[in-house]
Amino acid sequence: MIKKIDGGVCAPKGFKAAGMHCGVRKNHSKKDIAMIFCEVPGTAAAVYTQNKVYGAPITVTRKNLSNGVAQAVICNSGNANTANLDGVEKAQLMSDLTAKALGIKSEDIIVASTGVIGQSLDMEPISYGISELPKLLSVNGGNDAAQAIMTTDTKVKEISLETEIGGKPVRFGAISKGSGMIHPNMATMLSFITTDVNISPEMLHKALVTVVNDTYNMISVDGDTSTNDMVSVIASGLSGNEKITSEGGDYDKVVEVLYEIGGFMAKMIAGDGEGATKLLTCKLYGAADIRSAKVIAKSVIASSLVKAAMFGADANCGRVLCAMGYSGEDFDPSGVTVWFESEAGSIKVCEQGCGLKFDEDIAKKVLLEKEIVIKIKMAEGDAEATAWGCDLTYDYVKINGDYRT
Repeated sequence: MIKKIDGGVCAPKGFKAAGMHCGVRKNHSKKDIAMIFCEVPGTAAAVYTQNKVYGAPITVTRKNLSNGVAQAVICNSGNANTANLDGVEKAQLMSDLTAKALGIKSEDIIVASTGVIGQSLDMEPISYGISELPKLLSVNGGNDAAQAIMTTDTKVKEISLETEIGGKPVRFGAISKGSGMIHPNMATMLSFITTDVNISPEMLHKALVTVVNDTYNMISVDGDTSTNDMVSVIASGLSGNEKITSEGGDYDKVVEVLYEIGGFMAKMIAGDGEGATKLLTCKLYGAADIRSAKVIAKSVIASSLVKAAMFGADANCGRVLCAMGYSGEDFDPSGVTVWFESEAGSIKVCEQGCGLKFDEDIAKKVLLEKEIVIKIKMAEGDAEATAWGCDLTYDYVKINGDYRT
């Protein structure tokens, strides 16, 4: 049984966190640097953006995590430290300064940055922040850390869960950020997961990849894949369960909890898309195989015209069918049925690939809700997939038209 608990990333044994304003961001009311610390070197794994242009922190973190061990996270917001001549040097300096401040190895640190691309990172405020954060570390600091990694996010994204593994209570915590430049295969998405489960690096990495592919990688806000994205996990091993070194049994329980975290964060990030007013979920059934189901569901959720229609509460099945058709997957359109659903009800708008007559007033009522499900039934097989996104609004353009200023 999985239950929600308090504490965020500090809920698992061995973790403390902190967040503060150090001066990277001009707005002094917004925290802009976060630290997560594990009292012991932990098992670690990470998944990164697939953008060919990626941030300098990813270069350093990949190197640091090559041995599957980490003990701390340092992350700033306001500047992505990407596309800079001295970017790697400064990301490495962030790692070195954090190691010195905490008295741990530099290679045991996850480094991350998020914000504007192509602007040199001023290390003076970063250095100040890193020197101050250890004094602020606390088991109650998870929310401060969650605030410090936000950019255009409007909501803090954190969760903590507890389950039983090997007869021991095991805890998981996570914080995330993500609002714009969000598209499948990682997005402007940073997610830091902590746990006290005792597990090998190989099994932790396998579990993380499995879950990311079905959750974090099934989000799209605007079709832009970011440069700095990362989902990482550190396991302190302090829960006392027998070490997990193979699949099945206890490993499956770890995957189950990570799915809870990934699904929760996927919905939080999609629903907090820049300028968004609605969370969109595409539930697709009856595809030929899992890969095809994922591709088609993501094509629908990523469609600007589908997003715009949902913003306008326009029950236009043509937008959905069109997005399915250009997904690149082979299927029979005459086997497609589409519903729009929400707390206000459900309305079928397409059957056997053809639009249906329906009550426009009921459809409008369904689509004016804050959470909309686009339900699609195909006739190709038994595979299914879920993708998450948001509506496309006027405010998205306003936010990104002057992002640097």
